[in-house]
Amino acid sequence: MVLIRFTKEDAKRRAVEFLIGDHPFKSWKTGEMLVPEETLALLARQNIPFVFEGLEAYDALSPLRDPAAAAV
Repeated sequence: MVLIRFTKEDAKRRAVEFLIGDHPFKSWKTGEMLVPEETLALLARQNIPFVFEGLEAYDALSPLRDPAAAAV
């Protein structure tokens, strides 16, 4: 999985519409999206502009996730 960022809301909306149902992804309000690496070529072929943040950016998100269940 790699992290990409959209600078325009329209581009992000087009990407979500294209990917939904057929490709796994995780999206944030900040314009960032986590996608499989092979998805980059698909988005490029659809002329959907994005900025590649890289694998290192994804690794930076890992400590933010807490695998322990929260007490209720």
